[in-house]
Amino acid sequence: MTTDRSPRDVIALHEANAQRRTTPCGDGAMVWRVWGQEAGKRPLVLLHGGSGSWTHWIKQIPAFADRYEVWAPDMPGLGDSDMPHAPLTPATCGEVVAQGIYELLPAERRPHLVAFSFGAHVGTFAATLLGDRLASFTITGSAALGLPHARRDFAKEHALMTDAERAEVHRANLAILMIAEPTRIDELAIHAQAENIRRARFKSRLFATTDEIARTLPQVQAPFAAIWGARDQICLPDVESRRRLLHEVRPDILWRLIPDAGHWSMYEQPEAFNATLADLLAALEGR
Repeated sequence: MTTDRSPRDVIALHEANAQRRTTPCGDGAMVWRVWGQEAGKRPLVLLHGGSGSWTHWIKQIPAFADRYEVWAPDMPGLGDSDMPHAPLTPATCGEVVAQGIYELLPAERRPHLVAFSFGAHVGTFAATLLGDRLASFTITGSAALGLPHARRDFAKEHALMTDAERAEVHRANLAILMIAEPTRIDELAIHAQAENIRRARFKSRLFATTDEIARTLPQVQAPFAAIWGARDQICLPDVESRRRLLHEVRPDILWRLIPDAGHWSMYEQPEAFNATLADLLAALEGR
């Protein structure tokens, strides 16, 4: 994103263009932001990844808000949303998300649901509860498939670090997990990552090694698709194993690969991701 604005100002501008809604979450609220509200548009609900917020989708919101009513919530215990009730699991988070969609979107509006990483884990449980109220369900970069993934050690902040040193910690961690080509890690990515990590209370990494998505996907009624970064750090060197497994559990899958992109493919290669997602949503409309 080329801009003279600071990362904080870029995010604030997106927020200023959104309407903010809330639904119940634990003893508080789940926060939803919506762009492009207009009669006749189908809703597009975007679920972000673990230790994240709606800003994981910052390069998709303006690209899709002219064609869709774009809903980008903060998931339970992340961003501005409160913690869910115990037990603290992807399933309970999925119940909160499904409840929110039931409350905000009448049945006849049938949103597309697109979910990234841990959002795909939560979204799979939500999709089982939403049944035929969804037009489609698309996942990208998810774990929880019961497949091996590399263990990684992340850089850590400490109290005596300068702001510049903290930024370098987040730059390093983005290269380890999120963005394949380090030269594409810009100031907006670093700022969004730092803010998201600072506010994250729900610990999602505990669930990444499960096979819950693979076991639950057959219960999802909605037409299904998947988009993966070809250099997704979670599953290298075997991205193909994800396609094989997902095809096994959902033979109806539409599968697409984003070349030269890591785990956060929608940020690293937004033009390719946006074009791919737009084509998939159009194809899924007819299923």
